Amino acid sequence: MTHTDPAIRFRFGLTPLEMVGPWGREHPVLHWFGLTDGWYCIDIDGYEVLRYSERTVQELRNDSDGREPHPYVAYYVVRLWEDMIALVSEAMEPVPQDLVDIAADMSPDWTWLDTPEADAALTWHSAGYLYTGYLRIAPHVRCWRTVVDDEDTVTVAWEHQTDPEGAIEFVCPPTGRVSMPTSEFLAAATELDRALLAAMDQRISELEGSGPVPGAESDMEQLRREHRDRATWLQRARDHEPGTDWDVVRIGVRTLLAPGAAAQDWAD
Repeated sequence: MTHTDPAIRFRFGLTPLEMVGPWGREHPVLHWFGLTDGWYCIDIDGYEVLRYSERTVQELRNDSDGREPHPYVAYYVVRLWEDMIALVSEAMEPVPQDLVDIAADMSPDWTWLDTPEADAALTWHSAGYLYTGYLRIAPHVRCWRTVVDDEDTVTVAWEHQTDPEGAIEFVCPPTGRVSMPTSEFLAAATELDRALLAAMDQRISELEGSGPVPGAESDMEQLRREHRDRATWLQRARDHEPGTDWDVVRIGVRTLLAPGAAAQDWAD
C-alpha cells in the first residue's frame, strides 16, 4: 500500500437494472433493498478482505444459476451500508484503556451467565462486529475506537474462518489489523454512504423514466420516500451517543471471563 492509499475503503457495484429481479412470487415487487443487488469489497491496509480466490470463483461458477460469479461478495449492497452505519452508531464510543484488550479479542472465552452486567458486556462487545452472518463462511470484521492524549484512533481487524468443505477461501491473509485516525474511518463510511445514495438516486430516476417493470409492482413514491429517509441515517448514527456504563461493562466482563473471581469480588 502506498502512502496515498486510504487505510480502509469500501467499493461496490450495482447489478444492471434490467438484470435485477423483483421479490415475491404472488405479488412481485421492486423495492429499495432489492434494487441494491450487486457486489462489494472492503479494502483494509491494501488487502481486499472480501475477494474470493480464483478456485472459489470457479466453484461458484459451477454452482451458479447462470450468472457469472463475481470475485467479490455478491449480495445486496445495502447490507454493507446498514451494517457500517450500525458501527458508526454503536462502536465509535472510545473504549477505556483497561478494556482495549477485550475489545480487540475476536472470540473471548466467555462463560455464559444471564445477568444484567453480563448482558451489558455482551451488548457492548457485539456492537464492534461488522455483521456478516448472512454470508457463507463469512469473515469476522471488528473495530474499536481509542482516544489517548491527542491520538483518536479506530482499529479494524479481520479474521477469516476455514470452510470445512474447502470451497470458500479468500485471497487476503487469514488475519490482519490496522489502525487509522478516526476521521479516516468516518470518511470511508461517509464515502460509502454518498456513493450508494447517489447510485440509488440514479437507479430510481431510471425507473421513473422507463415506467413500471413488466410483471412487477414498483411504488415510485414509496421508493422516493424511503430514499429520502435513508439519506438521514448516517448523520443520525454520527449524532447517536451510546452512553455505555463502563463500570457495569467491567463487572460483566469479569463475570463472563471468570465468574468465580467476579463473585468473590462482590463478596469482598
